[in-house]
Amino acid sequence: MNMSNIKTYEPDNVLKQGYFSTFKRIFQEIAQNRWLTVQLFKRDFFAIYKQSFIGILWAIIIPFVSVGTFVILNRSGVFNIGSIKTPYAIYAIFGMAIWQIFSTGLIASSSSLIKAGSMIVKINFSKKSLVIASLCQSILSFLIQFIVCLILFFYYGISPKIYILLLPILIIPIFLLTLGLGFVFSILNGIMRDIGNALSILITFLMFLTPVLYAKPQTGLLSKISFYSPLYYLVAFPRDLILAGNTDELTGYIISSIFAFTILFICIFVFHLSETRIAERI
Repeated sequence: MNMSNIKTYEPDNVLKQGYFSTFKRIFQEIAQNRWLTVQLFKRDFFAIYKQSFIGILWAIIIPFVSVGTFVILNRSGVFNIGSIKTPYAIYAIFGMAIWQIFSTGLIASSSSLIKAGSMIVKINFSKKSLVIASLCQSILSFLIQFIVCLILFFYYGISPKIYILLLPILIIPIFLLTLGLGFVFSILNGIMRDIGNALSILITFLMFLTPVLYAKPQTGLLSKISFYSPLYYLVAFPRDLILAGNTDELTGYIISSIFAFTILFICIFVFHLSETRIAERI
């Protein structure tokens, strides 16, 4: 037998390609499937609001309900929102706009694979596009709420600081953190459907623990939690910089941004390794 004619077949093991080659392949795949991502986003968008009477206005109503609840609690003496130098409506809506990139995006991306279960089984395509397209819903909600903030600036006769021009850059870390977690939770939610329900409760709990609708306490348990929470810095830094023109959270924001990038690279790598087996689990 001529040994030179023997072919050996091995399972596709991305780890043998090296980490650099694997990440290069991941981002090339995302770039090549950008048209698919846009089409999936359009499909999800029309599916959400097609049979809704109020439609896209829910992106405005939900933050106002949350803000109104805190206003009532503050005026009744049940809760103290702390010392805020800008009008509370602007402070709270701006904070909620940034926070909902995380909350809306994570919930949407975590359920993206389940909602597309029949398509995943029948068609072979990049599952990363499903997660990214779902996350883009949060960007749309953010833009709507940002427009509301601009209207409030005009209403109160206040001008935002020049740093508002940097806002698209300042929100990148919280977007990347949400994207990274969305990749992992989409897989976990496909395996254990309870993850989706638990995630909604957890995000609501995190919102009350994070100074989004109130000023950061100087002492106490919430102060300690905020000190170690990346979400606090990713929300507070851009908000304080745009509303006040200065902030003391630069160091925390830089560390939290590095953390967000790290989480994204780890989670997208895990998703890439699991992607070929997703159809078996959904």
